[in-house]
Amino acid sequence: MDNWRSLLNFLARRLGAWLLAVVVAYVLAAVTATQHVVAQLSKVGIGVNLGERLAMTGQDVVGMASMFLPMVAFALLIAFMTAALLCRWLSRWRLPLYLLAGATAVVCIHLGLNLAFGITPVAIARSPVGLLLQALAGAAGGFTYLFLIKRQPAG
Repeated sequence: MDNWRSLLNFLARRLGAWLLAVVVAYVLAAVTATQHVVAQLSKVGIGVNLGERLAMTGQDVVGMASMFLPMVAFALLIAFMTAALLCRWLSRWRLPLYLLAGATAVVCIHLGLNLAFGITPVAIARSPVGLLLQALAGAAGGFTYLFLIKRQPAG
């Protein structure tokens, strides 16, 4: 019975860490996407004040959730499982592996959609710098996951 309880505790802690990592990566990716659009509006002479900027950001975080959030969740699930497997042999490289896993997961979403359907629905991912910012959002998710699982007790 104790084995089952410890297994369930282990899985619940990992699930919680993964969910928080997904939220961090998604919110950062959505916020950077919104701020990119606001910057483009400013370039063409459309002023956006702080209140409008915050409202646009909130609307995008909520509005993109139905399509982009599940993609981020699935991509990070695969990426973190792969990183965990690699950490069995490369345990000294845990931090870089999880950062790379998160970054790669988000970049693969954008590149995969572009290769499969010829679309890039998140405008920021159309430029190399924008794609890098999206990768950093994924890396932040990887860091969050690793930070949370390292903080938790082993048993």
